[in-house]
Amino acid sequence: MNRSLNTAASGMQAQQLLVDTIANNLANASTHGFKGSDLDFRALFYQTLREPGTGSGNGQMDTTGLQIGSGVDVAGSRVSLAQGAIELTGRSGDVAIEGDGFFQVELPNGQQMFTRKGALRIDGNGQLVTPEGYRIVPAITFPQGVTEFAVAPTGEITFADEQGQLQDGPILQIVTFPNAHGLRAEGQSLYSQTAASGAAVLGNPGTARAGLLVDRALEGSNVSTIEQLVAMIKAQRSYEMNSRAVSVADEMMQTASQVVR
Repeated sequence: MNRSLNTAASGMQAQQLLVDTIANNLANASTHGFKGSDLDFRALFYQTLREPGTGSGNGQMDTTGLQIGSGVDVAGSRVSLAQGAIELTGRSGDVAIEGDGFFQVELPNGQQMFTRKGALRIDGNGQLVTPEGYRIVPAITFPQGVTEFAVAPTGEITFADEQGQLQDGPILQIVTFPNAHGLRAEGQSLYSQTAASGAAVLGNPGTARAGLLVDRALEGSNVSTIEQLVAMIKAQRSYEMNSRAVSVADEMMQTASQVVR
C-alpha cells in the first residue's frame, strides 16, 4: 500500500512545482522582455512483477506482463522563446528585438549577462546602459550632451550632436546561441550562458540567425494569461485527484489493519 501513497505524493509534488511555475509566469505577464517557462514531466521507474513474453502455467505466453509504475518526476524546466508582442513606446532608447537574439550586458563584477529587455539609456558618462546601470557590450559611448538617439532595424545608431548635426554612431549588436533554451534565468530579465546553451555569437541584427531591431518599442512578455489560467485549473484538478488517491490508500490501510485485529 505504501507504493500508492508514494506514487500519489509524487504527483502532488509535481503539480505543486507546476503551479509555482505558472504563478511566476502570471506574476511577470506585464514584465517587458520576460519569457515564460514550462515544465517537462517524466514517469518514474516501473517495477516489473512479471516479464512480458514469459510462459504461463498452462503453456501459454503472457503477452502483456505485469508492471507497476512509481509515479512522476519533473525532468526539467524549459524557457519559451516565443516572440512577445512589440509595444510601441515612442521613447528614445527603447529597442525591441523582433526575432532571435539578446542584448549583452556587463554587470559591475564584470560578469556577462543577456537580456531581451531593451529599455536602454545614456548615463552620465555617455555610455549606453540598462535602467539598472549595466553597460551594453560591446560598449557604446555618446559625445557629451547627447540625450536621444535612433536605431535602425539592422542596428545602426544615429544621433544629433550639440550643433544639431546628424551623426552616425556604432552598430548596436546582439548575440545568438546555438541552444537558447539552455540559458539560465537569473532574475531581472537576465540570462546567463551555460554549457547547454553554447557560446554566445555576437553579430549585427539581421545577419545569420539574429533578428531585427524595432526602435522606440519594447517587447512585451510572451506569457498568455488565458493559457496559464487554464493550465493552473488543470494542475489544481490533478493535485486534487492525487490527494484523493492518498486518502483512499490511507482508508484501505486502515481497513486492512482492522481486519488483522
